[in-house]
Parts: sequence; C-alpha cells; structure tokens
Amino acid sequence: MQDQGPKNWLEAELEDTLDEDYEIELEDAVLSQEIARIYRDAHPNQMPRNDYFRELLRLQSELIKLQDWVSYHKEKVVVLFEGRDSAGKGGAIKRITQRLNPRVCRVVALPAPSDREKTQWYFQRYVPHLPAGGEIVLFDRSWYNRAGVERVMGFATEPQVEEFFHDVPEFERMLVRSGIRVVKYWFSVTDEEQQMRFLMRIHDPMKQWKLSPMDLQSRVRWEDYTKAKEEMLERTNIPEAPWYVVPGNDKKRARLNCISHLLSLIPYEPVPHDEITLPDRVFNPDYERDILPPDLYVPQKY
Repeated sequence: MQDQGPKNWLEAELEDTLDEDYEIELEDAVLSQEIARIYRDAHPNQMPRNDYFRELLRLQSELIKLQDWVSYHKEKVVVLFEGRDSAGKGGAIKRITQRLNPRVCRVVALPAPSDREKTQWYFQRYVPHLPAGGEIVLFDRSWYNRAGVERVMGFATEPQVEEFFHDVPEFERMLVRSGIRVVKYWFSVTDEEQQMRFLMRIHDPMKQWKLSPMDLQSRVRWEDYTKAKEEMLERTNIPEAPWYVVPGNDKKRARLNCISHLLSLIPYEPVPHDEITLPDRVFNPDYERDILPPDLYVPQKY
C-alpha cells in the first residue's frame, strides 16, 4: 500500500474529528419522524450545520489554549451550570470538555445527598470537588440545588433555604478570595420548549433515561420553579460571582454563546510549550514478538 503523505494523513484525521462531532449530533436526531418534523417546525431559523461545526471547532481550539494557560499558571476555575431540566446544560458541558484533558478539566454531577451528608454543613460535600491549582471544574448542578429543586420539592425547609441565601454569598466570596474564579450560568428555556424536549425524550428510547420522576414533577411545578429561580438570581447575584443567563431555546447557539462568553471572562494567553519530537524506537535484532493465544483477542465482528 502506498504510504500516505502528510496532507492526506491530516485530512483523514480531520474527517475522523468531524465524524466524532456528527456522532454527538446524531443523538439529537434519533427520533420518530413526526417528532423530528414538529421540532423543525418550531425552530425554523436553525443555524446551518457547517457554520455551527466550524465555529464550535474554533471555540474548542480556544478552550485548549485556556486549558494550557490554567495548567501552566496553576489557576483555579469553577463553572456552575444551572437551569431547568432539559435546558441544555449537559449539551454545553459536553462540548466544552470534548477536546480537553480530563486531568485538567473535570465534571462534577453529584447524586442526591446520603443520610450522612444530610447532617453535614450544607456546602461540605461540594468542597472536596473544588479545583486545586491547574484545574477547571464544571458543576452540572451545584450547591444551588438548595434554592431550586430542594426548595420546590420540599426537601429543604424554608429556614434552611433562608440560611442558604444568607451563607452562599460569603461562601462564594471565600472561594474568590482563595484564588478560585467562579462563573455561574443559568440556562433558560421557555415553557413550550421544555415541554417539547420532554416529549422528545419520552418518544426517543435513547433519551428516556434522562427523564426521572423529579423531571416530570418539574413540569407540574413550573411556576414554583420560576418563582424560586427569580428569588435565587436576585439574592445571589454578587459582584464577585455574578450570574449569567444563557437563552437556551436554540441549543446550538446556546452552546456557542456560552463557550464564547466563558472564554471572554478569563484573561488567558499563549504559554510556552516544549517542542515535541518523536524519539527513535529502540530496535533489538534479537527480540522476537510472542504470538498471543487467539482467545485473548476481541472477536472481529465488524
């Protein structure tokens, strides 16, 4: 077989990268034809796919520069993603982390607190997940559960919620004083958009796992969540850690806008890099590679 030149090899790598992007996007398309048609009719001004991917790749290349800057300067970054169920938090997080080093950028999505954790200081179970120098931590929901789902669903008493509102501004100021950059995003969708996304999940077997009884209750208590959100934003929007609202009805634009905004908040710059060269392989003429038993290999079904 003729050896591929550098140009052909790079083109193949780029195609493979784009295939990964298309694979992620396909998760939004595995729907019944009728549901897909309804969704398209409700979103007539969709961003052209090529434009979306081109801009996403550009922003992701900037995220890599941000990652290198954070790692080099031992910076600490925390980004909170909050919003209603199906608002698009997970999709934005997935695109942010897609090309980053998981040792530098990690996602924290804590389950419901255990019986032991319920007796702890409220912020205690979040503290171990905060970043050390050179780390970025993305919270897929955060300590703001207390002001949202816990309050609306009755898992926290009003005195506990009031204590939270009293404590959280100072808690976040402490984080900022310690050198942690705190960024808070609220993903906002309309009532109609959430209803449509829930229906899509119900009719899509690959997404039904995303629907929990708590999610369904959030539809019933839409107005209660709205009131809780409005008070939360009003009482916890502090200069040291302000809230930023991401309009989320258009998923693609919401992802791009969020990533672009996050990059604009942090003064990252290019950092020195050691030149990488591939060392020569050590060749031992006396070495013979052992032949492994066939049953050690994964069956070649494809």
